[in-house]
Amino acid sequence: MIAIEARHFGDWWKSIDRTLLFVVLALISVGLILSLASSPAATVRESIADPFHFLYRHSFFAAVSLVVLLVVSSLGHRSIRRLCALTLVGSLGLIVVTVLMGHEVGGASRWLHLAGFSLQPSEFLKPSLIVIAAWLFAEARNGAPIPGRVIAFGLYLTSVVLLMMQPDFGQSILITLCFGGVFFVAGLNWRWMLGLATTATAGVISAWMFLPYVATRVERFLNPDSGDRYQTETAIAAISRGGVMGVGPGEGIIKRSLPDSHSDFIFSVAAEEFGLIASLAIIGLFSILVARAWMNALKLTDHFAQLAVTGLALQFGLQAVINIGVNLDLIPPKGMTLPFISYGGSSMLALGLGAGLMLALTRRRPGAYLRA
Repeated sequence: MIAIEARHFGDWWKSIDRTLLFVVLALISVGLILSLASSPAATVRESIADPFHFLYRHSFFAAVSLVVLLVVSSLGHRSIRRLCALTLVGSLGLIVVTVLMGHEVGGASRWLHLAGFSLQPSEFLKPSLIVIAAWLFAEARNGAPIPGRVIAFGLYLTSVVLLMMQPDFGQSILITLCFGGVFFVAGLNWRWMLGLATTATAGVISAWMFLPYVATRVERFLNPDSGDRYQTETAIAAISRGGVMGVGPGEGIIKRSLPDSHSDFIFSVAAEEFGLIASLAIIGLFSILVARAWMNALKLTDHFAQLAVTGLALQFGLQAVINIGVNLDLIPPKGMTLPFISYGGSSMLALGLGAGLMLALTRRRPGAYLRA
């Protein structure tokens, strides 16, 4: 049974980390502003009559995400583990269905069409796998009779194999980095770390050899003259045009020709219209989010909560780094959203889940934090 622990708003408000909450709300607000700026251009490209189609949908998903965040942040540790176990099993099952009969875009089957909405199960896999892995590592450290390390490693391998079957190399890399981070913080034997590193290396080599689109993207990144780099070059042009102060809200023109300007390349829209200052502010918000979460994790007395908060913060931070890195042409395109800002229903709802989990695990309960 999944039960709410903080039954009254006053109890929830007193125990929640309001700094983390306000940063998440600020990022969502930035996303709404940028969706207002990018939606008209995106609807023209998609031949949609309503210029604010994507803004309305983004606002709806943001509202639902906030509800998810508020409900999940009220849960206790046991309910969190149960929720994440159900989410993990459901996500893995839906990924199997997606591989077999999902909607194919660009040679990859990552979406399921359900009741007029597109669902990307891998988005929900990330936070649930991090929390369950943290629980299994904590149980192993506490001497539980279950083989926690083996089960966690098996879940990780199952997740990555299914993602590569779609294929989704970007999500596989992100999950590997987050899982490895939790692995490292858990203080496990170096042989386990070596096994994870070997598995990750083998996965990268296999992707290079057997997934043509991966090799093509890397080749285009390393050798700009080897193929079409329209998206990244257009994104760089938008960032350059913005300068320090930007060209002004709604005045950007490069977004009209930039594919995915409302989703994967929303950072370029921010840079063109609001300039370097706004870009640094976005990076600053993510930095505060990760730093604050890790500071809390260091003070938590529960090892499971420590590991889970560390992994969730790492997911938010790494996903932001990957997205911004792609926009700046520092890494090959990965098809990954900018957390809380990019358009994307599955992404927004899963991020609401992840943020809710992080807020729940960092709530101030009796004995939850080390005394100064």
